[in-house]
Parts: sequence; C-alpha cells; structure tokens
Amino acid sequence: MLHDADMIAAADGWRTRDLDVLWHPCTQMREHPGVLPLVPIERGEGAWLVGRDGRRYLDAVSSWWTNLFGHAEARIAGAIARQAHTLEQVILAGFSHQPAVELAEKLLAIAPREPGRAPLAKVFYADNGSAGVEVALKMAFHWFRNRGEGKRTRFVALHNGYHGETIGALAVGDIPLYRRVYAPLLAEALFAPSPDSYAAEPGETAADCAERAADGLRELLERHSGEVCALILEPRVQCAGGMRMHDPRYLRRARDLCDAHGVLLIADEIAVGFGRTGAMFACEGAGIQPDLLCLSKGLTGGFLPLAAVLATQAIYDGFLDDSRERAFLHSHSYTGNPLACAAALASLAIFDTDDVLARNRATAARMAALAASIVELPHVADVRQAGMIVAFELTRDGDRHAPFEPAARIGLRAYRAALEGGVVLRPLGDTLYWMPPYCIDDEQLHLLARVTRDAILEATACA
Repeated sequence: MLHDADMIAAADGWRTRDLDVLWHPCTQMREHPGVLPLVPIERGEGAWLVGRDGRRYLDAVSSWWTNLFGHAEARIAGAIARQAHTLEQVILAGFSHQPAVELAEKLLAIAPREPGRAPLAKVFYADNGSAGVEVALKMAFHWFRNRGEGKRTRFVALHNGYHGETIGALAVGDIPLYRRVYAPLLAEALFAPSPDSYAAEPGETAADCAERAADGLRELLERHSGEVCALILEPRVQCAGGMRMHDPRYLRRARDLCDAHGVLLIADEIAVGFGRTGAMFACEGAGIQPDLLCLSKGLTGGFLPLAAVLATQAIYDGFLDDSRERAFLHSHSYTGNPLACAAALASLAIFDTDDVLARNRATAARMAALAASIVELPHVADVRQAGMIVAFELTRDGDRHAPFEPAARIGLRAYRAALEGGVVLRPLGDTLYWMPPYCIDDEQLHLLARVTRDAILEATACA
C-alpha cells in the first residue's frame, strides 16, 4: 500500500510532538526514534492498529496483553458511553453503585472453585495490575498480623517471576533488568525454583521439572517455617519472564504445600486470566483455587484501567474489628470506577454471548499448526504454547545453552522487521510471542505466521 506524502509528513510531525513532551514506559528514550521505532497510531479496528501514515499493523500482543475482543469493540464502547451519562465516578468508601456490585457478583460467580474449599467471597478493587498485587501482598501480611502471627512477614515468589513495578510488586519479582537498580528499596523476598519446563534437564519432562521445582518449594517452606505469609505466582505462564510455561501439577503441589505450612496462595492472573490459557482462569487448568486472586489487563476488554483482588471470606473476616487499625485501609481514588466496571461487565457478557472459550480453543489449534513450521528454523530453540499464547525462543543455532549475546539485539531486530511486515511483535529479550486479540481470523493468523517467520530469518541472518 502506498501512503501519500501528506500522511507520512503528518506521522513525522506527531513523532516530533511526542518526543518533545512524552516519556514512554519501559523504554530507553535515547533509542527513539532511530533504534526503536516510534509509531503514531490514529485508531484501532478489530485486530488492527492504524497508523497516522495510513499503515495497518496486526496487534499480535493485544496492546500489552489487555485487548481481548479487538479495538473499538462496539458493545464495550457502548456500555461505557451509557454509563458516562449516568455516573462517571464516586468515592467507594461509604458509597456504592450498581456496576461495582454487579461486577463483583459476576467475578465471584465465575472465579476458580476447588472441591472442599470455601470459595472466593469478596472483591477489592484497584486501578491497575501492580496496584492489585500490592493489595494482595498487604492483605496477606496484615491478615496474619491481625491473627497475632507477627513472625509471618516473608513472601515467597518464583525465580524469573514478575508481578509489576511498584515497590512492593518489584520485591516479589526476579527479573534483574527491572529490579536491580531498586534493590536497596525492596523488602527481602524468598525465591523458590521456577517450574519452567524450558529449563528441563536432559531426560526430564515438563512434569518432572514441575515436581523438582515443587520439591524446592517444599524445602524452602520447611527452612522458613512460621516466617512466610504468602506464596505469589503466575499460574501456567511466567509472562514477562519470557513466556516460560509449566506443567499444571506444579500448581497442585504448591496449593498442597501452602495448606500444609499455613501459607496463603496468591494467584497473579493479571496477564493469564480471562481465557488466555484456554480456561477462563489459568488456575482451572490445575483444578486449584487460590486464597487471593489478582485480576486486571483483560478485565475490561482492554478499554479502561481496573484491577480486582478476590479474597476468601476467612481473609475478609480477619479484618473485622472495633479497631480501625485492624481494618484494611488501602485505597485508590478510582477504586471501583463506574465506567471501568461497566466496561468489565460488557466484556464478561461477550464471553457468554459469543462462546469465546470454545472459539479460542479452535483458534489456538490453528495457531499451533502455523507455529509448527517455525520451530524448524535454525535459530529457534523452542516453540511453546498455552492456549492463546505462543512463544518462540531464539538462540544461536537453536542451542538452549547458547543464547545470543545481548548486544546483538536479536529480539529488537525481529521486532523492527515484523513492523515493516505490518505486525506488532514486541519481544521479551530474544523471545517472540503471539498473544493476539480473540477476534483474530484465519487470514490474519496466516499473515502473523508468515511475518514472524520472515522476521526471525532476517534478525538471525548474520548470527
């Protein structure tokens, strides 16, 4: 497609205006625009982003894993518009409103259940994923304190895990790029082995890897008996850690170990919830229920910021007291924002009306078939999948023990090549991944596979 000179000039003008005033997230700004492309977007249409220069880009990463049903989805947009004419915001301390109540009811109705375990029973709202994690961490710590178990001050997280970039969330993250500089500010967490199946030893299956990691968790909890208040993890996929995936039996072992040691289990489903791994929630694939469940990103279909933390009745009851100091006094100005709650209700309704999970299973099967040919490329060490997430691990000659030198910027090269091909493939280091909106069709999937293959070949041509 040819773009007229006026549109190209307009896009260049937007880049200039942007760089004059904006500081972008997760970006070394010196790399804009020469090393890292800066793409001004005018609008979204389904699975497409449309640039100011008229170019169309397939949004294969769902705009940072938030967009479920496509950009400008009319049903969600309409729900927001209707709510905006009724109530746009009200303090949720001492007040209530219909969207917040109905959304809480709906979330609790669809939350993971485990036979013989009391269900998740209460919803606490926040306004983004990191904030939701902070809520869960504080709840866990404070709950034990209210019980008189003041020695339970430690958190256990997984190696290679990520839970956000606020100070509390960073403390339970294990990605040096994000955490190293802030280490002096962070609480000291305990880190258990990751069940990541990509790190399997020779002869090990994914299940073997999960069992070995669970044994490591058991040993850690035994060494720190009576010190740990909660284990936090991402079920099935460590997303920001490179889309590393694990066998569901790890989650079952982790659940049992938390019960045995009196430790709360926090499931961070901010990225993997709402149908991404095949079920509505990733915990369902293992048949377990956490004590605290963190949700965000896809909660509103990608339209508005919102987070929810689901807790058991026992945790909620632990804060009921005559003392305000024993109450959970955490707050956000936009807690339970009516517009965001209305968007979330509309998003959840689409799951029912469109039979989304069944459609996703069919789409995931087509993604698997298309990804199969990419594993044959010489520098692809692994292709792995969990539902609507597919990841491609790039290493020298496909050797898992020979990663590319960071200075080679293989992932960045692939990203730039994919943009030229009309696809957004934002890498995690040298890991490329597909996490597209659920509306992606066969033609778009074939474009995605072809561009991914070409981008890998171009990025690794001089390796």
